[in-house]
Amino acid sequence: MQLRQLAAVAAGLGMVAAFAAPARAEGEVSWGARQLGRQVLPANDGWAASGPGTTGGSTATEENVFVVENRAELIAAVAGTTPKIVYVKGTLDGFEGLDGGCAALADPAYSLDAYLATYDPAVWGRVNPSGPLEQARVRSVSNQTAYTQVNVGPNTTIIGMRGATLKHLTLMVDRANNVIVRNLTFVDAQDCFPAWSPTDGDLGNWNSQFDLMSVRRSENVWVDHNTFTDGDNPDSEQPVYFGRPYQVHDGALDITHTASLVTASFNRFSARDKVMLIGSSNTVGPDVGRLNVTLHHNVFDGSLQRLPRVRFGQVDIYNNYYKVAGDGFSYAWGVGVQSSIYAENNFFALGADVTAADIIYDWGGTAITEKGTWVRSGKSRPAAVDLLDAYNAEHDPDLSADSGWTPTLRNGPVLPAQFVSILVPVLAGAGRLC
Repeated sequence: MQLRQLAAVAAGLGMVAAFAAPARAEGEVSWGARQLGRQVLPANDGWAASGPGTTGGSTATEENVFVVENRAELIAAVAGTTPKIVYVKGTLDGFEGLDGGCAALADPAYSLDAYLATYDPAVWGRVNPSGPLEQARVRSVSNQTAYTQVNVGPNTTIIGMRGATLKHLTLMVDRANNVIVRNLTFVDAQDCFPAWSPTDGDLGNWNSQFDLMSVRRSENVWVDHNTFTDGDNPDSEQPVYFGRPYQVHDGALDITHTASLVTASFNRFSARDKVMLIGSSNTVGPDVGRLNVTLHHNVFDGSLQRLPRVRFGQVDIYNNYYKVAGDGFSYAWGVGVQSSIYAENNFFALGADVTAADIIYDWGGTAITEKGTWVRSGKSRPAAVDLLDAYNAEHDPDLSADSGWTPTLRNGPVLPAQFVSILVPVLAGAGRLC
């Protein structure tokens, strides 16, 4: 497809800015970026268009429009409830100002060597760590949270200028309604102090706390045209302790703790293990009737699981592109407790040792509506495939084909899946808007 054709389709999807070449405005912020700062979520564009819609900081006065170039400036700029537009310039590093990175955040009573020696299952047994050393690890995590977690206030728009990157940071949207985040590259929100959980699974697991971006107890959040990656520090290159991978990353974009009305569009999730958890736990309670999320025109490239994993929410998944490698892949769509996934016109490129039956995983749910999927296996020609039929043919009990609802909040055309593999990888991710 030629650039002119892509531009025409992009315009139909409300993305004219992706191919615009505006003149530079005076000052640090380009004309295109200034327009993005005032943009609001289009009407009907997913669950985030519900209720009052999502306007972020679009009404900010000039004194509440900021350009930030370091961690401290970002933390200050996004705080508070006043409408604000925050432009991120350059690379903002969460370890900025720390001599030694993770080591500088460690509690004096903590060391990894001591932790490994103390809580080795051969010595400690299969019970959760406790005592002074575990308490020192928890204090270390608190130190990291205070330094690297950026708490976003409501009525905020965050726009990345060209090349803008958040590294070693967690963008936390908690109790903050009406937030827009666009055109940022999120890199390596590593947990310096993972926890050993010996009863997590049959063999135990290392668990991390920090997401690249987390949405909790918030409504009307739009996450658009961002890139999420572990960069040069993937979990696949971490050591193995107690026979389990030492996992230093949690989610890329997790939506939990009663959050709802979220639209994630045109993002790129690259080579991660855990990508997107929607719902905190299997406990029936406050999450019921919440966790309503729309995912459209995103790229999931080389990631292994939670694409997404869903509990309770009505989640609309359409026109996304999945490139799935065989090495370590677990599943794409996790059908969790009381989840209602509606998946339409998505495209999967499957690598070696991955079949159509591997895409869906039953985490205690009962149904998923899945239609219009196309699959390319290896170098074969793409073809329409019923992923639910493929799953049910190999697994018991069967999942129902009726998730109990039909999405109505969609802006622009729903593309045939065969066009998704051509269009979406070109348009998704940071750097496409300004």
